[in-house]
Amino acid sequence: MDDLDPARRAAFAQDLLHVLAAHCPGSRAELKGSLARGTADAYSDIDIAWTVPDDRFEVCVAGARGVLEAVRPLDSLRTDPELQHSRKRRLLFAAFQGLPLFWRVDLEIRASSVAHLADHDQDDPAASGDDWSRPASALANAVAASKAVLRGQPQAAQRLLERGFRRIDAPDGVTGQWLADIGHLAHTAADREPGLRPLADRVVRLAENHLAGTDEEEPRRRDGRRRRTRPGR
Repeated sequence: MDDLDPARRAAFAQDLLHVLAAHCPGSRAELKGSLARGTADAYSDIDIAWTVPDDRFEVCVAGARGVLEAVRPLDSLRTDPELQHSRKRRLLFAAFQGLPLFWRVDLEIRASSVAHLADHDQDDPAASGDDWSRPASALANAVAASKAVLRGQPQAAQRLLERGFRRIDAPDGVTGQWLADIGHLAHTAADREPGLRPLADRVVRLAENHLAGTDEEEPRRRDGRRRRTRPGR
C-alpha cells in the first residue's frame, strides 16, 4: 500500500519549490490548486507555478527535467500538447519514482510578462503540438479514474476511462468493475507503447492496492440507466 501521508507530500512539494527557485535567479515557485487552498485530500496531486524571467524562459523549459530529477528520479515526464510550442507558457506532468502515482506534479512554467494571464496561449493553434504519447496520456487517465473512485465519484471515473480508451483508439470496455477496467486500459496502453510497461504495471498495482471492494455490481450509464456487466469481464 502506498504511503499517502500528507506530511510526506508537503515536504516533497517544498523541496521542489526550493530547487526550482534556486535554479533560476529572479524566478519564483509557488503552490497552486488544492494544496495552496488547504483543501487537498490524500489523493491530491501537486500543482506548481514556476514564474521565470522572460529571457530565461526557454532555458528553464529545457532544464526542467534535470531540475526535477535533482529532487527525485522521474518515472515519466510529459508536456501538455496544447502548449507545446508556446513561447511563454508550458505545462509539464511529472511522475516520480518511489512516490504514489496520485501525487503527480503539474508544473506550469510561465514567463513573467504573462504570469497574470491564466489562459495565455490556451486556444492558440500555433502554440499546440503533436509530439506526445497517447498511451502515456491514457495511463494518466487510469490513475485519475482510480482517484475518482476513491473519492466516491463513479461517473467521473467512467468518463476518465472512456476518454483513456479513446486516446488509444481502443474499444470502450468500461463496465464499472473498476479493477478490471483500469487493468484493461493500462495493459492496452502498454501494448500500444511497450516502453510504458513498467509504468502500466505501477498503475495496475495502484488500483489493486487501493480499490478492492469498490466495484459497482450494476454501473450506471451516463444517461442514468443501469448497464449490466457481462460475466467474466
